[in-house]
Amino acid sequence: MIRVLLADDQTLVRAAFTMLVESARDMAVVGQAGTGREAVRLARSERADLVVMDLRMPDLDGIEATRLIAADEDLAGVKVLVLTTYDTDDNIVEALRAGASGFLVKDTRPAELLDAIRTVAAGEALLSPGPTARLIERFLRSPSMPVSGGPDRLSEREREVLTLVARGLNNTEIAESLGLSPLTAKTHVSRIMGKLGARDRAQLVIVAYESGLVTPGSM
Repeated sequence: MIRVLLADDQTLVRAAFTMLVESARDMAVVGQAGTGREAVRLARSERADLVVMDLRMPDLDGIEATRLIAADEDLAGVKVLVLTTYDTDDNIVEALRAGASGFLVKDTRPAELLDAIRTVAAGEALLSPGPTARLIERFLRSPSMPVSGGPDRLSEREREVLTLVARGLNNTEIAESLGLSPLTAKTHVSRIMGKLGARDRAQLVIVAYESGLVTPGSM
């Protein structure tokens, strides 16, 4: 059972998302937050597996709330899925740097929201390649996230794997592309995260773009 916390300042949005999430047999809503500060508090008290986080909230915005959750060692297993209007939210890359594991457009279809929750809860980054490339191209000049090294620290195979991660491929797709087993692909991804000091696959995408290993428009 995936324990979901919903954070959005609009009551009707939270109510609609609650009905949707509760309709899935493998999910349960364990809390609702109307502010970023409340989201952090409930993440700590309700032990959610995943927070669906709106970026624009009073008291504490979604980016700062995400940063606090990601920095809390007691919440190490909590994933954050950011909600964005895409065309107007200029902070999505900062949210990824803050520790979010992906982003979702607010007008997405209901089934896609449920799939997104499952994807992020399972440890995969939810990053659609096209929008990700455009967003990163637009905001690359903002301050870099702290990492312990760049792709120059990686082996040639690891650089290949990182390139495919940045292009939005999951472990199975990476394995098929490089002729590896899914377990080997997963091992490579884990080793890359360790070498680069990245929290998850979302941050690996940022590193790949900021280092120039992958460039917007190359996918």
